[in-house]
Amino acid sequence: DGRPKWDNKFQYILSCIGFAVGLGNVWRFPYLCQIHGGVAFLIPYFIALVFEGIPLLHLELALGQCLRKGSIGAWNTISPYLGGVGVASWMVSVLVSLYYNTVLTWVMWYFINSFQEPLPWSVCPLNENRTGLNEECYESTSVNYFWYRKTLNITPDVTESGTLQWWLILCLATCWAIVYLCTIRGIETTGKAIYVTAICPYLVLTIFLIHGLTLPGATEGLAYLFTPNLSTLKNPRVWLDAATQIFFSLSLSFGGLIAFSSYNPPKNDCEKDAVTVAIVNSVTSLYASIPVFSVLGFKATTGYWDCLDRNIISIINEFDLPEESIMRQNYTAWISFLNSSHPKKIAGLKLKSCDLQEFLDQSVSGTGLAFIVFTQAIILMPGAQAWAILFFIMLFSLGLSSMFGNIEGVFTPLLELRIISKSIPKELLSGIICLICFLIALCFTLGSGSYWIDIFDSYAGSLPLLVIAFFEVIGVAYVYKIKRFSKDVKWMTGRKPNLYWQITWRFISPLLLLIVFVAFVTLQIQKPSSYAAWNPKYEDFPMKEKKVYPPWVLAICVLLAVLPCVFVPLVALFHLIK
Repeated sequence: DGRPKWDNKFQYILSCIGFAVGLGNVWRFPYLCQIHGGVAFLIPYFIALVFEGIPLLHLELALGQCLRKGSIGAWNTISPYLGGVGVASWMVSVLVSLYYNTVLTWVMWYFINSFQEPLPWSVCPLNENRTGLNEECYESTSVNYFWYRKTLNITPDVTESGTLQWWLILCLATCWAIVYLCTIRGIETTGKAIYVTAICPYLVLTIFLIHGLTLPGATEGLAYLFTPNLSTLKNPRVWLDAATQIFFSLSLSFGGLIAFSSYNPPKNDCEKDAVTVAIVNSVTSLYASIPVFSVLGFKATTGYWDCLDRNIISIINEFDLPEESIMRQNYTAWISFLNSSHPKKIAGLKLKSCDLQEFLDQSVSGTGLAFIVFTQAIILMPGAQAWAILFFIMLFSLGLSSMFGNIEGVFTPLLELRIISKSIPKELLSGIICLICFLIALCFTLGSGSYWIDIFDSYAGSLPLLVIAFFEVIGVAYVYKIKRFSKDVKWMTGRKPNLYWQITWRFISPLLLLIVFVAFVTLQIQKPSSYAAWNPKYEDFPMKEKKVYPPWVLAICVLLAVLPCVFVPLVALFHLIK
């Protein structure tokens, strides 16, 4: 058939890994380890990987390879009643592509600014009449100011949309142009680009790993990561986070993996591929945690030292002590001595309590980790510019290879559906898709854009995926039937799927998905519908003010979560009536 093919097996595996390994591996996984008891989190994480992640991954790869179609076509072939599962996948891929590329827009903006000396987020700009520092920046920090004011130009809350930011529009256009150039002929072009975008992050992570371990405080950061706190396993939230992290991290139910594997030769060991991709993805998350935590440890230690130094200066000035009489090493001894001899004087100084543990506990995930905590740490490193450039190149290539999979999940079904006539060349179709996405994504460059990205991420990119996956397993196990599916797998791989696959597909995976779904919905409903808005007046970390979503925003949240799922029963109903 005229279906494009991968140049070689390695290219296909790299594409799957590139799609699975994304920003979440660097900025969500380490955060989950940090808040959920360090290495203890790996226990629920690996249980979820074995009973939910790997079986679903194998199912999707086998399905695409066997039926040689994208998500919509594949599900239609299995049963017309299940066509809605494919449409839902397609819809989620569209919604996620819209906001995912906007995150890359921010990365690009920081990358461009990394070439300045000094780094623009390391100093506060002067105020309008050049008499002092900008007040908003002075009240918060230069890093916060650059992110919230100079990048997002954020509005006080989600209801104020603000204006379009021209610098973000330019970066957004560039990002969509890059995605277009790489996906212009589907896998014929992404297959070439993937060699760079999938391998580059590993090189940069390794450089950061080596550099990170030499920083002061790295050992504290790693000790913090590797000290297991098993008591957290009593908390059901930990298990839910592990299950959802595995799930989103492997990019399941987007339809991108089905599309990728549909370009394989029919006789190919998809079982081995699934296990390989899943293991590489999890090992990457662990590998990335090491440089992330050495840098966090370095940042905490510098913060702790600064705190001590400020106290030491106050004490030296107050008691007229000789310079360098009090050092960080003997600080505790001095404090206890002065506390007993001059308690009133010491109390009057209002010294800050400096505790390294408190600095280490400041946990952030997502954009806060990348654009605030990491950029802050980079300023402190010698050769800051080079590190900033490397860091943002890494984030960009991580995100770009995930975008390839997202676009493939949008592109392949459209090509097959024959909605679009065959006369339109591929290049034009992918051009139109990218252009439409760019135009819709302009709303994310408004002052309120980052609030909306959070909404899209928590609603469109979460719940629908669990619903889709549930119907995928049920569809294969009980509609297509495991016996028949096993025969297909045996024909492709040369061996019958063993008991592990049989049991997970039939019982364990659907049951787990159901539990995760119910737990997820329950938490969403219990959680007050609040979000954090930046307020530079707030001194404490991380300067957020809790605000409540107005009803119309909540309605959009629900719509984003429900819209893709609605297609599952709708298509089935349509065929019933027909």
